Amino acid sequence: MALVIVFTPKSTLAQYDESIRRLKAAGQGSPKGRLHHVCFGADNHLRVVDIWSSQADFDQFGAVMMPILAEVGIDPGTPDIQPAHNILVGDE
Repeated sequence: MALVIVFTPKSTLAQYDESIRRLKAAGQGSPKGRLHHVCFGADNHLRVVDIWSSQADFDQFGAVMMPILAEVGIDPGTPDIQPAHNILVGDE
């Protein structure tokens, strides 16, 4: 079952962009099991929504992600993790 994971990080857009750059450099720009990723909101008021295929894939990615977030000074906060009821893509 897919999981929807919502973060409200304490982060600027510049910090977010740097974390994405570092994830790509670490070979984790498109990690196994992440189906969708979106970041939105104004600087210092960001929201991040990910959809993961499993908790195990998310946990494995976290081993790479968390040190990068710490390095760039992002506090991810506590994620809201919920099972997905339905995912529609495009014109479905």
